[in-house]
Amino acid sequence: MTTVIEQFGLNAGKVWQVLNEKGPLSETKLVNTTLLNEQQLRTAIGWLARENKICRNKTVYKIGDTNLVEKVGADAGKVWTALQKKQTEVDISSLARLTKIEVRDVYTALGWLAREDKIVAKSVKKQKKQQLKVCLK
Repeated sequence: MTTVIEQFGLNAGKVWQVLNEKGPLSETKLVNTTLLNEQQLRTAIGWLARENKICRNKTVYKIGDTNLVEKVGADAGKVWTALQKKQTEVDISSLARLTKIEVRDVYTALGWLAREDKIVAKSVKKQKKQQLKVCLK
C-alpha cells in the first residue's frame, strides 16, 4: 500500500508529465487533466518546487527553474516550526491557524517538506470525512 508521502511524489510525477506533454497550464486545467483534487495538486506543486522543476507565471504553471522558493520555502519553514513546537500530529486547518497561512498554501508547504523527507502524514477518517494529519519525522 502506498503511503501518503509516496502518493505526494506520484502526484508530482503526474503533474510534471502533463506539463511536459501539454506545456503551460492553469491550476484548473491541471486539476482537470491530472484528475487530482486541489489539495493533491498543491502538494505536488510544493514537491516539484522543492525539486526546482516547476514555475508559475501569473496563473499558469510550467516546467522550469522554480520561482516559488521565496513563498513556498517560507511557508514550509512556518509549517515546520509549528510542527516542531507541537511535537504531535496536527491537522491541516490547525496548521493554517497556527502558521497564519491559507489552507491551500499549507498543502503546498507540505509537498515541499515531504520532498525533503521531513514529515510523516496519514489520512484519518473524522466524521465520515478523510482528513490529513502530519508530524515531523
